[in-house]
Amino acid sequence: MKDMLVRLIGLPTISEVEKTLFKKEKIVFRRAIAPEKHLVSEWVLDQFGEYWKSEVEIAFSRQPVSCWIAQRGNDILGFACYETTARNFFGPTGTLESERGKGIGKILLIKALESMREMGYAYAIIGGVGPAEFYQKAVEAKVIEGSETSIYENLIRKNDPKKS
Repeated sequence: MKDMLVRLIGLPTISEVEKTLFKKEKIVFRRAIAPEKHLVSEWVLDQFGEYWKSEVEIAFSRQPVSCWIAQRGNDILGFACYETTARNFFGPTGTLESERGKGIGKILLIKALESMREMGYAYAIIGGVGPAEFYQKAVEAKVIEGSETSIYENLIRKNDPKKS
């Protein structure tokens, strides 16, 4: 998986889509706060696994918290973090499979990128991208050539007893 680069000046506006999602589906987008750390990180563990849970926990060590969430009532629908694995890196991010296709992921992406721009960055890196097409379409992200070898290259993996 390659990394991507995003220009933070001129990000798409999302206010109308956000308003529509609130009116139609009561979805609220906001920065997570410290008392929710255990709930958000447990949700991420259940939905996306241990590695992303670790990164989300780092997001909660930042001030302000570097994790945005989408919620409907008391239910988390998605999240987006930044500056967890490395400075100026966006991610991880994820949306419940049942909620995909509504624009939730794009709004979370842009909220996190706007936060990075407010920190003074002109560009951001999306590390180890899976859905490159999504990022190209949403924020005109560009693949960074030669980035196949990334900071995730020597990631310690849990041993699988079935493969021993």
